[in-house]
Amino acid sequence: MEPFKAGKKMKELMSNYFHDVYEASKSDSEKVAWVTSVGPAELLHSFGFKVYYPENHGAMLGASKKAAEYIPYANSIGYSPNICSYLTSDVGAFLKKETPLQKSYGIPEVPKPDVLVYNTNQCRDVQDWFLFYGKHFNVPVIGITSPKNVNEVDEVLINDVANQKRALIPTLEQVSGKKFDPDRFKEVVKLSYETTLLWKECLFFGTKVPSPLTFFDYNIFMAPAVVLRGLPEAVDFYKELNAEIRERSSKGITTVPDEKVRLYWDGMPVWGRLRMLSELFKELGASIVVSTYCNSWIFEAFGDDLDKPFESTAKAYLELFIVRSEPVKEKIITNWMNEFKVDGIIFHDAMTCPYNTNSRYGMPQRIQKTTGKPYLVINGDLNDMRLFSDEQTKTNVEAFVEQILDNK
Repeated sequence: MEPFKAGKKMKELMSNYFHDVYEASKSDSEKVAWVTSVGPAELLHSFGFKVYYPENHGAMLGASKKAAEYIPYANSIGYSPNICSYLTSDVGAFLKKETPLQKSYGIPEVPKPDVLVYNTNQCRDVQDWFLFYGKHFNVPVIGITSPKNVNEVDEVLINDVANQKRALIPTLEQVSGKKFDPDRFKEVVKLSYETTLLWKECLFFGTKVPSPLTFFDYNIFMAPAVVLRGLPEAVDFYKELNAEIRERSSKGITTVPDEKVRLYWDGMPVWGRLRMLSELFKELGASIVVSTYCNSWIFEAFGDDLDKPFESTAKAYLELFIVRSEPVKEKIITNWMNEFKVDGIIFHDAMTCPYNTNSRYGMPQRIQKTTGKPYLVINGDLNDMRLFSDEQTKTNVEAFVEQILDNK
C-alpha cells in the first residue's frame, strides 16, 4: 500500500511538539501544564502554557511494548494492577527513570509540570494519577469533577462544569503570571473547533465503500487532534490530511485493498498489538471503518456559541461518549453502525479500563437485537499485554469474519 504523505508531516509535528514542551520545562520564562486528554486544554493555551498530555505518553508506552515492565514498579508503591494501565505504566516508567521520548525524540525525561489540570469526565484514575505527580513535583493540582452517566446535557450540568472551569482561573493566573484574557480564550476555542471539524471529516471518509483508511490509520493520525488542538498547527495538518485522503479515495487507494467486511471497533486500542491486528484484519479483507475511541475527539459543541467559550466547551466535554448513560451510548453506537454501513461490531474488553469498556452490562446483546448485526468481545487491555492473547484473538477474529461472510 502506498504510504500516507501526511505521515512524515505528522512525525515532524510531534517531534516539534515534544521538544517545545520539554524546552519550556527547562526555561525560567515559560510554564508547562499537564492536562488530561479531554481536559480544559483550551483554557491552558489561552494563558500561554505549553501543554503536555500524560495519556499520550501512556499510549506511547503501550505501543513500545514495554508497559508490562513498568507496571510492577507502580504496583510496588501501592497502585493496584487492576487500575488504569496508562497510569501504572506511566508512573512505573517515571520511577524507573525511563521514557519512550528518549528513543523517539532524544528527550531524556518527561517535562516537569508547573501545574496539573484534570477533568474526571473520563474516570477518577486521572485525578489520582495527577495527585501522584503533584506531590512529587510539589506543584498545584486542580481540576473539574464531571458528572457521569449523563442522559440529557442540560443547562444545569453545563453551568456546573463551566463554573468549575472558571474557578481554575485564579490558580492559572498565579502560576502563569498572566491575567486571564477572554478574547484569547475565544481564539483558542475557535481553533479547536476548526480542528474538530477537520478531524470529523477525516474520520467520516470511513463511510465510503470501500473505506480509504481504517481504525489503525486513525490511531496514528489522531495524535494532533489530542495534543495540538487549540493550535493552528493542528488545523493546517488536518487540512493537508483530508486533501490527501480525498485524493487517495478518488484514485481507489485503500488500506484494505479487498474490502469484504466492514466493522466497528468499540473500546480502547490494544496499543502493543496495533501492527499485528492491522495485518490480521487486512489479510481477512476486513476494514474497521469506525470506532468509538477515535470519535472521542469530535467536539462540535465548541461551535455552538464561540462568544460563550466556557459554556460551549463545558457542553462539548459533557457530550463526550464516555460521560453518557448506557441508553445514550447504545443510540450513538447504533447510529454510527448504520451510517458507516458495518457488518458487525467488535467490543474490546480492556481489563484495566472499565470506563472505556462497554461490553460488561449487556450492551452487545442489546445492540445485536436492535441492529441484527453480530458482535465479538475481545479480552485484553490498552497497555498490559500480559492480559492479551495473540492466538485466542486471532482465532476468534477469524471465526467472526468467517461467520459474517457466510451470512452475506
